[in-house]
Amino acid sequence: MNRVFLLSPANCNGERARWVLKQDARSALAKRLRSSEGVPIGEVFTFFSALYFRGKLAYARAFARPPLDGLGVLVITPTAGLVPHDAFIRLSQLRGFSRVPINLKNRSYRYSLVRAVKKLAIEVGSDCEVVLLGSIATGKYLDILAPVLGGRLRVPAEFIGIGDMSRGGLLLRCVKENRELNYIDPGSILKQSKATVKLPVFSRADKIDL
Repeated sequence: MNRVFLLSPANCNGERARWVLKQDARSALAKRLRSSEGVPIGEVFTFFSALYFRGKLAYARAFARPPLDGLGVLVITPTAGLVPHDAFIRLSQLRGFSRVPINLKNRSYRYSLVRAVKKLAIEVGSDCEVVLLGSIATGKYLDILAPVLGGRLRVPAEFIGIGDMSRGGLLLRCVKENRELNYIDPGSILKQSKATVKLPVFSRADKIDL
């Protein structure tokens, strides 16, 4: 079966991100982000999250099996929906990411991701699993992905009950051992998140057309 991976983003307001976003930043990465070419988003987020995102990216690149001419590894972003892991970004876009929280109440994040996931659902067809490598403890990803992708959405069973650092190490070990994780339907996790997390109430004009 074909398989596409969606990676949750690195924290664009963390300590390493602040080093790069400073006006007087002089690191090689900061200089490249200010250039006309930019830097692949996967490389930027790997710098921000040297274990967890690095593990997600390495694992996804090792085990993605996209449909013919399709993309196998996409990164969830705060403002641009889904972006290929090798797409180049510049400092201005990164600053935009840092200003928008990944929260269901945030329209910019919510709407851009819904549009991108709808497009992805059409492109990959019915014979393709879409695996989320990201938070499954809350609904900030699952509550958007699940209504669009339905039974195609999967999450690693091994992610349940462990933290980000443990997940990063696990993913890197899997790549080294050429061993895939077990993917499960996130339905039960989604039900639990809805029971424990208070979701925003949308007005009639603000509802998402899924």
